[in-house]
Amino acid sequence: MVLFKRKPVQYGTRPPLSEEDNIWVIEETDEIFKEYVEYLQRVDFYKQKRFICEITGHSGLDFFDALRSEMEASNEVDDAFPDSLKEPILRKVQFSTISRIDNLVDHIFDVIIILIDPSNHKLTSAKEFKQDFYPGENVTVILDSGERLNGVIREKTKFPELRGSDGYLERKGFARYFVPLTNRPEDEALVDDEHVVRDRKTFTKQMLRSFLKNTVSREAWAGAPWTVKPKIANDYRISTDIPAHLRYEHQVAQRKAHLTMKKGDYDGTILNFFSPQGRYPEIKPKSHKSKNLQQDMAKSKRDQFFEYQRALAGNPGFSFGRNGSSANDAQYPFVGQNSSFTAIVAKGHPKPPPPPVIKYPIEDLEIPPSRSRLHRPGMKYLSQDSPSLNRPSNGASSGILMESVGPLLETWDTLNVYCEVFQLDSFTFDDYIEALRFTSEDVQCELVVEIHCAILKKLVNDENDKNGQVQIRLPIALQEESEEEESLQDSSTLPTPTPEPEAKPVGRTTRSSLAKTEAAEIKAVALTDAKQHRAAEIDQLVRSYDWRFRLRKRDFRNGRWVVIVVGLLNLLAANPRLKKTCDEVLSRLAPLEMDATEETAISQYATLDINLRVKILQILCMLSLETTAIRSYMEDCSYQMTDFRKEKIEQQRARKAAVEELKMLSGQKKALQPDDTSPVPELEELEDVKTNEPEEDEDVNMDTEDEEPHQGRSLRRANDRAIGRKRRKEEEKERKQKAEADKAKRPTKQAKQLEKIMKRIDEAMERVRECEEEVTTLDNDLREADCPRTRVLGKDRFWNRYYWMERNAMPYAGLPTSSTANAGFANGRIWIQGPDDLERQGFIELADIENARYREAFHMSVPERKMIEEGNTHVFDARQWGYYDDPEELDKLIAWLDIRGIREHKLRKELQNQREKISTYMLRRKEYLASSDDKKADSAEPTTRVSTRTKTYVDPTGFRCLAWRNTTALEAEGHIHSEPVRGIKKQQYHSMSKSTKKVVVEEEPRQTRASNRAAKPLTRQGSRYTF
Repeated sequence: MVLFKRKPVQYGTRPPLSEEDNIWVIEETDEIFKEYVEYLQRVDFYKQKRFICEITGHSGLDFFDALRSEMEASNEVDDAFPDSLKEPILRKVQFSTISRIDNLVDHIFDVIIILIDPSNHKLTSAKEFKQDFYPGENVTVILDSGERLNGVIREKTKFPELRGSDGYLERKGFARYFVPLTNRPEDEALVDDEHVVRDRKTFTKQMLRSFLKNTVSREAWAGAPWTVKPKIANDYRISTDIPAHLRYEHQVAQRKAHLTMKKGDYDGTILNFFSPQGRYPEIKPKSHKSKNLQQDMAKSKRDQFFEYQRALAGNPGFSFGRNGSSANDAQYPFVGQNSSFTAIVAKGHPKPPPPPVIKYPIEDLEIPPSRSRLHRPGMKYLSQDSPSLNRPSNGASSGILMESVGPLLETWDTLNVYCEVFQLDSFTFDDYIEALRFTSEDVQCELVVEIHCAILKKLVNDENDKNGQVQIRLPIALQEESEEEESLQDSSTLPTPTPEPEAKPVGRTTRSSLAKTEAAEIKAVALTDAKQHRAAEIDQLVRSYDWRFRLRKRDFRNGRWVVIVVGLLNLLAANPRLKKTCDEVLSRLAPLEMDATEETAISQYATLDINLRVKILQILCMLSLETTAIRSYMEDCSYQMTDFRKEKIEQQRARKAAVEELKMLSGQKKALQPDDTSPVPELEELEDVKTNEPEEDEDVNMDTEDEEPHQGRSLRRANDRAIGRKRRKEEEKERKQKAEADKAKRPTKQAKQLEKIMKRIDEAMERVRECEEEVTTLDNDLREADCPRTRVLGKDRFWNRYYWMERNAMPYAGLPTSSTANAGFANGRIWIQGPDDLERQGFIELADIENARYREAFHMSVPERKMIEEGNTHVFDARQWGYYDDPEELDKLIAWLDIRGIREHKLRKELQNQREKISTYMLRRKEYLASSDDKKADSAEPTTRVSTRTKTYVDPTGFRCLAWRNTTALEAEGHIHSEPVRGIKKQQYHSMSKSTKKVVVEEEPRQTRASNRAAKPLTRQGSRYTF
C-alpha cells in the first residue's frame, strides 16, 4: 500500500453509473469519476511529491512513482525470499500486537525455544526459524567427515519431546530431513537439524523486514494487531478473523471499564465497600491449603459473584458467615450472630480536591498582585510634556515634545548603524540632541550640516555617476503632468468630438492601475489645498536648476543644502501621507510673508525648532533606506553574518573537542598521580647527604693541608697506608652517594609521562580559552552586523517595551576612530516605550465581560493595577517614551520584575546578562556630562571667534556638539561632505607624508582615520568588513 502521511492511501468509492454518463478513470487505482473537476483534483493530489513506498521506505515520490516502486520491490522480495519460510512466518506474525515493524522483525528473527538437555540437565536454546527447515528449501548438508554438500529438503519428520510422569524431560524434540543431494543425484542424506544449515544470504533481517512490509499491515490505533493481507492469506489458507479481544471495540470498552474501576465516586460509605457505584470488594479465598484446591477456588468465585449481585442491588447489609456462606437477607440492616463484621456508615462530607499545581512561568497579568505594593522605579522623560500628572519632566526646558522622542531615537539609531555608508563619524545621543537644539546665524554646527549632506548624497548620484540617477521613488509631479498634457493638446491639429462616457468594466488591480489611482488622489489633494508656502518659488529661482541639479552638482556650500531640502520636501508634499508634515516644515522655511530667496531658507533653518528639524531628518532617513547603497550594505552584512555563524560553529566544535581531550587527560593525570603526597624517606636522606657535603669537603681539605709539608717520595709507613685506605673509602662512598642522588634526580618513566600529560593539559586549556575568546568576538561581530532590525530587550507585564540602543548593530561606545570617541559611550540609557494600540486594547483595556472576570479574580482592573504597580511614572501608548540612566534604578527595575511571568522572565534574564555593560556606559555618560558642565562653568570669558572668508568658527568649549569633526569623510574622500571644493582630493591625501597629513589636520582641525589593506575605512570590527 502506498502511504501518505504514514497512512495507506484510501481509494474513492465507485459512484452509480448509467449508460449516458461521461466518466473519467484513473487506471492505476481503478477510480471512476463523473465530474471532471473531481478527477483533476484527485490527479493533482496523486502528483504531489509527498507519498512513500511502503516496502522500500523511499519518500518524496508522487503516487504513481511510489506505486511503481512498490510493485517492483514486491516482485523482488517475492523472488528472493524462501518460499518454504513464507507460510510459517506469516502464521507466526498473524494477530501479533508488537507495534513497531523493527521490533516485530527482531522478534521473529530471534525467536528462541528453551529446551532441557537430558544428558547433563542443562538448559539449551534453539532459534525457531534459523534452525528449523522446511520441504523444498535449498540447504547445505554437513557430513560427519566435515564435507559440505548442497541439496533440497524432500521430506521432514518432527519428533516431539518425551517427558516422564514427574515432568522430567527424557528426550528433547528434534527433526529429521530427507535431503537429495544436488551433486549426487543417486544419493539421499538422512540428517537431523544439527547437520543442516542454510545460506546466510537467504534469511536476513533486511529480507525479513521487506517481506513483512509487503505481506502484512495494521491499523493506525494503539494496540492494533498485524494482519496478513487478504489475498496472501487466501493463498496460504490463513484465517483472517480477528479474535474478539484484539478488536478495536473491545479495546475501547476495556479502557472505559478500567477508567471506571480506577475512578470511583465517594458516596459516604467507608472505603466504598457497600456502594453499588464503587469498586467491587476483593474477596480472597482461605489462606490454608486444601486438597481439593480447584473446588475451593470455584466456590469462592461463586460466593464473590453472589455478593457482587447483592451489592449491585443496593443492599449494604450483606456479610459472610464463619463457615464461608453468605449471611441471611433478613438480618438487614444489622448483621446476625454468624456475621464477621457490620456495616458502618461514614459521616461528614468529602474534602475538596487540592488546587492544581501552577507551573511557572505563566501569563504575567494572571499572577496575583503583590501584597508588598512594590512599584517600578520612577522613569525620566526627555520631553517637556510628561504623561504622568504627578511627576514633572526632566526635559522641561529642552523644548522637545513627546511625539519627537521616538523620531529622535529612530534617526540617531539609523545614522549610527549606517555611519559607514553615510561616511559619518559616530556621535553620542546627547551631542545629537544638543546639535539639533543649537541655533545660530553666525556659526554652523558641523554635525548637523554633515548629517544632512551625507544623507542627500545617497538620494541622488553624482553627475559623473550614472548621470546623476535618482535612487529613491518620488511621487508624480503635478507640474510635469500639466506640461505633458499641454504639449499633447498643442500637437493635435484636428478637433475630436467628445465621446459620451461609458461604464467601464471592473478589471483586475495591477501596479499601473494603483499608480494611476495614487496620482489621481495626489492631483485632487493638490488642487483642493490652498497655497501655504513659497517653496516652489525658491526651488525654481534659477530655471532648469532645481534641487535635483543642485544635488547632482553637490552644491552644499554656504548652507545651500537647505535649498535642496526645501525643493525635495516641496515635491514630497504631493504624497498625502507626508503632506501635513512637509507643509508644516515648509511654512517655516519658506513663509508667505518673506521673499522667496535662498537666504530666506538658510536663515529660517538656522533658527528652526528642534521638533521640525527632527521631522526633516526622519523623512530623509526613511528615503535613504530605499537607496541601493543601504540595501547593498544590508546584503553584505547578511553574508558576513552567515560567515560569522559558520566560523562560530567551527570554534564551538573545536572547543568541544578540546574539552573532551581535557577530560581524558584529567583522568590520565588522576591515574598517574600518586595518592600519597608525603615525602619519601630516601629523598630525605639524600637531602641530608647534600647538606653534609660541605663538611666532608672541609675535612678532606684539612687532610690535604696536613700533607702539604711532605715533599718528595715518602716512606710507606703504616699511618700513611691507613690514611690512604680511609681516603679511598670516603671517595668511593662519595661517588656512590652522588650516583644515587643523580639517579634520584633523574625523572622516572611515570614522572615523564605525568609531565607530558600536564603539558598537554595546559595546551588544551589554552585552546579552550582561545576558542571561547573567538566565540565572544564572533558574537559581538554578529551583533554589530545585525543592522536590518532594532532588537528589543523584552516586555514587562503591561506590555511596555525596553530598548538598549547600543545593542543594535553598533559598538557599545561608538566607533573607536570617531572624533568624539573620548566620550566612551553612545547612548547610555535604557529606553521604555509604551504598548501599541493592539496590545493596549487587547490586554490592558479589556472588554466589559473580561474586565468583570479580572476584577472578580484580583479585586481590581488591569488599568488600576498598572497605575498602582508602575508608581508615579507611566507610558500609555507607543508614542510615549521614558528612560533610566542610573545603575541603581536599573537594579531596582530588575528587582521589580517577576520571574513567574513569561515576558518578565525573559526581560529580567536579558537585563541581568547585560547589566554590567549597561551600568558601565551609564556611568561613563555621567562622567562625560559632568566634565562638559565643568568646562562650561570654568569658561567665564566670552567665546573667542576666528573669522574667515566663508565661515565663522567659535570656541567649542561651551557646546559639546561643536567639537565633533567628520574625520571619516576626510579620510575616505579627502574633504567633508559640505565643502568638497575646499578639501583635498583623495589621491593627493593618501600620497602625502605623515607630517604633511598632520599639518592638514591641524589646519582643518580634524582627525584622520586608519584604513585597511584595500584602502577602505575600517569598520567597527577593525578589519573584518571590507564593504
